[in-house]
Amino acid sequence: MKQVVAEALLSVVEKLKSAKILPADFTAQIIVENSKDKAHGDFATNLAMMLTKQIGKPPREIAQLIIDKMPATEAITRVEIAGPGFINFFIDDSAKFAVIDKILAEKANFGCSNLGQDKSVLVEFVSANPTGPLHVGHGRGASYGASLANLLQAAGFKVSNEYYVNDAGRQMDILATSVWLRYLMFNSQEIIFPVNAYKGNYVIDIAKQLSEKFADKFVVDAIKVTIDVPADELKDSAGEIISGDKEKHIDGLIFNAKQLLGETNYRMIFDLALNLIIADIKQDLTDFKVEFDQWFSEKSLMDTGVIDSAINKLQVAGKIYEQNGALWFKSTDYGDEKDRVVVRDNGLKTYFASDIAYHLNKLERGFDILIDVWGSDHHGYVPRVKAGMQAMGADPATLEVLLVQFAILYRAGKKLAMSTRSGQFVTLRELRTEVGTDAARFFYVQRKSEQHMDFDLDLAKSKSNDNPVYYIQYAHARICRVFEQALAKGFTTNYFCTGISRCYKLEQENHLAILLGKYPDMINRAAMAREPHQIAYYLKDLAHGLHSYYNACQFIVDDENIRNQRFALIAAVKQVLQNGLAIIGVSAPTSM
Repeated sequence: MKQVVAEALLSVVEKLKSAKILPADFTAQIIVENSKDKAHGDFATNLAMMLTKQIGKPPREIAQLIIDKMPATEAITRVEIAGPGFINFFIDDSAKFAVIDKILAEKANFGCSNLGQDKSVLVEFVSANPTGPLHVGHGRGASYGASLANLLQAAGFKVSNEYYVNDAGRQMDILATSVWLRYLMFNSQEIIFPVNAYKGNYVIDIAKQLSEKFADKFVVDAIKVTIDVPADELKDSAGEIISGDKEKHIDGLIFNAKQLLGETNYRMIFDLALNLIIADIKQDLTDFKVEFDQWFSEKSLMDTGVIDSAINKLQVAGKIYEQNGALWFKSTDYGDEKDRVVVRDNGLKTYFASDIAYHLNKLERGFDILIDVWGSDHHGYVPRVKAGMQAMGADPATLEVLLVQFAILYRAGKKLAMSTRSGQFVTLRELRTEVGTDAARFFYVQRKSEQHMDFDLDLAKSKSNDNPVYYIQYAHARICRVFEQALAKGFTTNYFCTGISRCYKLEQENHLAILLGKYPDMINRAAMAREPHQIAYYLKDLAHGLHSYYNACQFIVDDENIRNQRFALIAAVKQVLQNGLAIIGVSAPTSM
């Protein structure tokens, strides 16, 4: 119904332009809001106040002018001027309930629109370094990214999902070396495991598989492993560093690993660790109802020369200079706080060089909009990546970077520790096992992505009305149970037939009809704002409306007309609950 009001107002603007009251080239931004108070009608607009400058009259006079030129429609029963110039619209009850037939006819397509006009969008999310299992922090990015992609799809965008695999660089070398050191320990070599190596049990598991598959193929004398390697970091009892350097120590071990093993053998260990972790990540995400259209390899950027091409473009544009043997990008020309290295003095490309090459590649693949979902700790990367795009002739506005804050787990009111390198973290798999995929997906997405999130494990597992996902799913299951009971009593229904007479009288019925009518507009607003949490809020309101209706009256009554009307309404609620839950990756159970 909001669209009916908006179209009527748009026709008024055209009449005002024809009457030369408004300029012929005037473009109106029609804003129609849901009224918060029923006494003020169903919808309201501030159009009269927006036109004050163009028409040059007081807002209340303009409001009356708008009302006088409103086209006649049965759906709008009354129009009033309120306050300084707001216009309130009262909608006919039968028009409100027309949404029921629309929902029953469109089913899963109800709420879908052509807002995106088929613009192509690449949503890149999760993209965790393949140096260990996904943890609960990655889970929030996965839930948000997948829900956002589904939301944009529903709003008429052509969406592709992509995971950027950081399968090159120092972190992967640290992983490969960590696995090799554990492997040597399995093969009777005395090794003091480095402070800066990966310490999780998954590293031990990979090392075991390496040993089982290759026996002693990669064994070398432990003494050779640490030759010419700087001392590792040493701390006192208070945690203060008293000697050594953990970064130089692990880098020395990586260098020795490559020299002692040779390129082929080192790569075998590297690839085994990478492939096992990627396979584990893929399985985790599939079980979490998150699918990707493409897994894009960072190494492929190097192998195909895309990084070199990007750097060359920057050099041609005069945006690269050499200093102390390294190549620097003039990112300060584009508002960054300092210039950035793209090639180190040892000839190695930086992560930043890979980032700008990757985004150049995205644009060359023809996407209209690029959306990156990053952890909040990467906020400093945004201006430099946009600077790189601009320097290569691309429009930086094409890139939207959406930041996701960390998720902090609480059990029995106590915060759980998280540290990836030390191996002290809760994996996404462990979270799913404890609370279930549905609860995890919902809890992750129910707050704005940029807000900090406290994840209450006990609440997520509870079967109570305080648990929002349980409350919503129970509403859906309740409706299913009503239909089961009706069938068991031998009732036949014709509530799916559109166009039948509807005569709803209860306040709860009117409230549900209004809520159902808001769903399409909510989807569009959420898509434009990139805020799937709006769906979670809406579903909680709809579930509350259903539970209130359920407690207020009987559905299975003898009067066939009343029975089928009520069945039609709750069937529409059931469908919209399904549609909304599907977008955020949560199931709609038929029984609980």
